[in-house]
Amino acid sequence: MKGKRVIRRRMKAFVLTVFFFLLSVCNVIMAEAEENSDEITASELYARSAVLMDADSGRILFAKNGEEKLAMASTTKIMTCILALENGSMSDQVSVSSNAASQPAVRLGMREGQKFFLEDLLYSLMLESHNDSAVAVAEHIGGSVEGFASMMNQKAMELECTDTYFITPNGLDAEDETGFHHTTAENLARIMRYCIMESGKREDFLKITQTQEHDFSDCEGNGSYQCRNHNLFLQMMEGALSGKTGFTADAGYCYVGALQRDERTFIVALLACGWPNNKGYKWSDTRKLMEYGLDNYEYRQIDISMDTGSVLVENGAAGRFPGTEAAELKVEVNAEPLRVLLRRDEDVNVFCDLPEKIQAPVERGQKIGTMTCSLDGIELKTYPLTAAKSMEERTFQLCLCYIRDTFFNVSDII
Repeated sequence: MKGKRVIRRRMKAFVLTVFFFLLSVCNVIMAEAEENSDEITASELYARSAVLMDADSGRILFAKNGEEKLAMASTTKIMTCILALENGSMSDQVSVSSNAASQPAVRLGMREGQKFFLEDLLYSLMLESHNDSAVAVAEHIGGSVEGFASMMNQKAMELECTDTYFITPNGLDAEDETGFHHTTAENLARIMRYCIMESGKREDFLKITQTQEHDFSDCEGNGSYQCRNHNLFLQMMEGALSGKTGFTADAGYCYVGALQRDERTFIVALLACGWPNNKGYKWSDTRKLMEYGLDNYEYRQIDISMDTGSVLVENGAAGRFPGTEAAELKVEVNAEPLRVLLRRDEDVNVFCDLPEKIQAPVERGQKIGTMTCSLDGIELKTYPLTAAKSMEERTFQLCLCYIRDTFFNVSDII
């Protein structure tokens, strides 16, 4: 009996030990899961290609196949709109050609020979995504669809969107001898960034894309046309700023949108985000990416007024007596702290590039080297490093003056 009690006690102790071990393992796993609960993975997204961009800096915060070339559907129209705003006037009268009038749905229903004010067609373009309005605008601004496409591609190159190729102003699937109508999620986000942050017509672009309803007639006052904004993201999240949907058979559902909250501005671009009947996938992915940005990224002040080092000045006169050795000169950086949108686990790297030696004379404020702030190998900003004070050149005459002042200055002796 005594032996059985000993065995039972040992078994009980063993079971308790295993229980507490498993409990500790579970606690560690749960702690890690909680710590990484804000992370996002590519597999969580429906889109074949997606990016989250910091609109202020243009830095990509998250990407899933962000550089893959894909059809972009009516997200094309953000480029059509911004080019029309920059190269036309809202009061321009746009004549409708047979080509414009014959475009497939979705369409305004314009007739050949009609005239519309450019402003009204831009609302038609961005709120209802009318394909005929896009062609009418393109022909008015570029002289022809081909001429306008050339303007679109030129602007893309200016924005360094080298993986984008425009053929149509409305985003309908198209292909020519050069390639097919396409972009990448990264390029699309960059174009949206230009539209809302950099273009001189950004306020007009935002006004149009934020409008919920717009009613108009043609230039003669004939007809009655109504436009309703189909960008559901504007009501979906606080701070929603702008956006454009798109769909074609090749492209699938696409979206590009922007959100601004607490001085932070994020852009999401999605390509090939499902096909019918999965129209809601793009809204799910957009919310997930925007919430990831809001939950994980905050602005941080990076103090760059640190010890920036010094350089040796050959033939430099330092101190009371100009010795023969190279003089040491302090360098400094004159700039405000750098504000960077960072994730909690990110840090900015600061690198100072200074020569080992320079030649005298040196003027205070003279550029000596550079300070570069970078993040994950991407350069954020570069500052000049300048001389903290002036330093004369060591000359024979200067040495004589030092000797005179040191050994023959009567006031010093007294």
